Amino acid sequence: MNDDKLMKAAGQLSTEINPERDLWADISDAIDKPLPRRWTPMLAQVAAIVLLVGASSVVTYVTMKDGDQRPVIASPEMIFEQASFANRYSLGPGFQDARNALAAEFDAALEKLPAESQQDIETNLKLIRDAIFDMNMALEEDPENLFLQERLLRTYREELMLLRRVGGLTRNVMLRNDI
Repeated sequence: MNDDKLMKAAGQLSTEINPERDLWADISDAIDKPLPRRWTPMLAQVAAIVLLVGASSVVTYVTMKDGDQRPVIASPEMIFEQASFANRYSLGPGFQDARNALAAEFDAALEKLPAESQQDIETNLKLIRDAIFDMNMALEEDPENLFLQERLLRTYREELMLLRRVGGLTRNVMLRNDI
């Protein structure tokens, strides 16, 4: 088909199409009717929230109604040293063995040092041991004081370090071959 024939066929088509039925009544009804409410889904959500809160409250009440039961609070495991350090033996056999070995070495090494150095070392050791005694006395009055417990353990370590250093002084001098 060429364009002229096509245009002639299109010109024979009707320009008006009548609907099969009258649509105006449906259109008029749709305009006059209000839109459906959107509150229904929102009310359902609110009802679900209220139901959830109520159910959790009932469960909490039922589990907590016995006065003897308290909620369990989980805490990480902590390692505590004994609170009473007044007796040396409460520090454990490892500490005692280390201290005794270092004390023997300390006594032997202290005799080899000059008198002035011996006096300084003994003064420092007395200060440490007095501090240990004072902290033990304070812990007898307040055994739950974690700060004192920590300081006391640190002071015991300082005592061991002093004993070890003094013992190491003479040992290192005796081992030197370059003199």
